[in-house]
Amino acid sequence: MDLVKIRRDLHEIPEIGFQEVKTQHYLLERISSLPQEKLEVAQWRTGIAVKVAGVNPTKTIGWRTDIDGLPIAEETGLPFSSVHPGFMHACGHDIHMATALGLLEKLIEEPLENDTVVLFQPAEEGPGGALPLLEWLKTDKQDFLPDLICALHVAPEHPVGTVATKPGLLFANTSELFIDLHGKGGHAAYPHLTEDMAVAAASLLMQLQTIVSRNINPMDSAVLTVGKLSAGTVQNIIAEHARLEGTIRTLNNESMAKVKKRIEAICRAVEEAYNCRVSIDYGSSYLEVDNDAVLAEEFLKFAETFDGIKAIRSEAAMTGEDFGYFTAEIPGVMFWAGVDSEFGLHHSKLNPDEAILGIMPSFIHQFFKTL
Repeated sequence: MDLVKIRRDLHEIPEIGFQEVKTQHYLLERISSLPQEKLEVAQWRTGIAVKVAGVNPTKTIGWRTDIDGLPIAEETGLPFSSVHPGFMHACGHDIHMATALGLLEKLIEEPLENDTVVLFQPAEEGPGGALPLLEWLKTDKQDFLPDLICALHVAPEHPVGTVATKPGLLFANTSELFIDLHGKGGHAAYPHLTEDMAVAAASLLMQLQTIVSRNINPMDSAVLTVGKLSAGTVQNIIAEHARLEGTIRTLNNESMAKVKKRIEAICRAVEEAYNCRVSIDYGSSYLEVDNDAVLAEEFLKFAETFDGIKAIRSEAAMTGEDFGYFTAEIPGVMFWAGVDSEFGLHHSKLNPDEAILGIMPSFIHQFFKTL
């Protein structure tokens, strides 16, 4: 397979969660081009599960890749830029998919002792595909359910050939946050006859920023970011509605519950103070990615001996990843893989170094041989 071409083809057709119709079709075409004797292919919504028979299996090893894009307008200027205006593979999922297809090819060319399942999972960026995919495996496709599972995520800050991970907590517990404020609009010249939601939202935003600094133990970690605030329609009409959109990230469930409790208390106070109605929607929530300690150590030990790979023991990050639903039930490990990009994840100019595709499928395949 020409993995660079595959990556570029996929880069052109980014689709958001559970709308990856073209992506699924393209992946199925590439999978169908492989020898089918040892493959079993199943479809789930816009995702795909592929089982490769082992020579003498005693367990099933899983590999998971995400397949969705983001609602970001691409600004890379690449000749293979997105053909879907307003959407982009700005988190490296095109690299992830090409790597998974390369791994499939390796598994067929050089079979392992054990069975392998490669999961092409939709909706990682939201609303969350890992949990319902896992439930489907447990209820309808138990012979595809892995005994252990691995995954990677591109790391723009590391050069190609670098892998980084750690035992235990790798990525944070995350939750989306949407807050709507409803008051009474009116003419800008008569503010006393209105309930101004622009002012209420501004006050709420500032109060939310006190939660981490004043309610979370300084020895713990949490993030509450409001990335978008919208209110009103034109300059001379007082806003009847305002909306805050943000994210919460913590290192454990207890801190997440504490942050949400404080958000709700502050919102109740804003309702009283500004004579308005406030509603909260936590959207998609992801569990933390908790790497299995034994598997993570085995991975790092193997990586240190693999020619062309540099292994790093990373720190935990506040990044969110729904792979945590897998690691909550199945021993697993996720690792960062360097792609040496000037621009970071979720940036409109992210352009991973495609040299990773010449290294990673073989590296993963050889690691699977040791399991």
